[in-house]
Amino acid sequence: MRLIEVKTKEDAKQFIRLHTELYKNEKAWIRPLDKDIEGVFHPKTNKTFNHGECIRWILKKGDKTIGRVAAFVNHKTAEKDNEQPTGGMGFFECIDDQEAANMLMDACKDWLEEKGMDAMDGPINFGDRDKWWGLLTEGYDLEPIYQCNYHFPYYKTLFENYGFQVYFSHLTFIRNTFDPFHPRIMKKSEILHQDPDYSFEHFKLNNFEKYTQDIIKIYNKAWVNHNGVAEISDAQVEVIVKQLKPIIDEKIIWLAYYKNEPVAFYINIPEVNQIFKYVNGKLDTLGKMKFLWHKWRKTNKKMLGLVFGVVPEHQGKGLDGALIMATAQMVQKDYKRYPTLEINGIGDFNRKMIIVVKQVGGEIKKVHGTYRYLFDRDKPFEKMKYIG
Repeated sequence: MRLIEVKTKEDAKQFIRLHTELYKNEKAWIRPLDKDIEGVFHPKTNKTFNHGECIRWILKKGDKTIGRVAAFVNHKTAEKDNEQPTGGMGFFECIDDQEAANMLMDACKDWLEEKGMDAMDGPINFGDRDKWWGLLTEGYDLEPIYQCNYHFPYYKTLFENYGFQVYFSHLTFIRNTFDPFHPRIMKKSEILHQDPDYSFEHFKLNNFEKYTQDIIKIYNKAWVNHNGVAEISDAQVEVIVKQLKPIIDEKIIWLAYYKNEPVAFYINIPEVNQIFKYVNGKLDTLGKMKFLWHKWRKTNKKMLGLVFGVVPEHQGKGLDGALIMATAQMVQKDYKRYPTLEINGIGDFNRKMIIVVKQVGGEIKKVHGTYRYLFDRDKPFEKMKYIG
């Protein structure tokens, strides 16, 4: 077996192609867009390069590619809330062979040690947690959402045999959009709606810049205190907005204001993998035509609960329930476009958010584990601390 650093266009093609060969018989798998994977590894499309660095490899046996992986350091988060500087590894794909997996993981470990890291998390993204994050450990029979990892069950064994342990997990809840809500959500909403200082409105594309800046303000207050989450920059937002703008449905993104200041958001987007599954990873001319056709036909019946945030000074006041019910008025009564809601990426460490989502309804259908490997094998392992 030979480990090859990805340096040429042909290496990069083989890095991309591997998953199409591995998963070709998996009914639930949806091929990611080639450009989305490749874009992670280029500074023009991934602003994490402004404060980070990465490397990737393919693993060959004879002429056949049997594995791939990337390693990276995000200097903004490497030491944030960590007891040791921690790097990342991700985009791991491999045949069911522990020796092959170990070679890929060793390459990541050795490179990260050279960069001054004492641990690595994986499989994670070279960027934010909202994409390509975590190892699928439950929900193998369900289709992955856009830019979300799908894995074989044996990957869990490969990671744990190497010595990785679960640092935290992301939970995915799925519910029927039209099911009733928990009475507690209703009560929260009624109480808060009596306060005239609070107001609720959905995103409006004709005032795009204003709502985008409001979301940035809320995000940087609500999320930067979470372990491993860095403040989001205008440059990062520019990239995200460019990606999301063609698919935004303004009626399913909601914001809350207190005396006209933005204090909470609940962002849903159409689950576009329900369309991208028809383009086979290629958003070329034919792929774009297919995308537009299915978008026009309203093929997608699923919306994705992307992120929810309340600034600290307004937490614990029932604002979460009020914002959810404002959204529900739209999606259950006025705009019945999406029968299924998938709420993705709820950290098992975030007790408050789990309570909120359970009140919203639905069941845990998928779990993605963020694994951590400490280079000092004698150091005691600790999971991420609970919040809330």
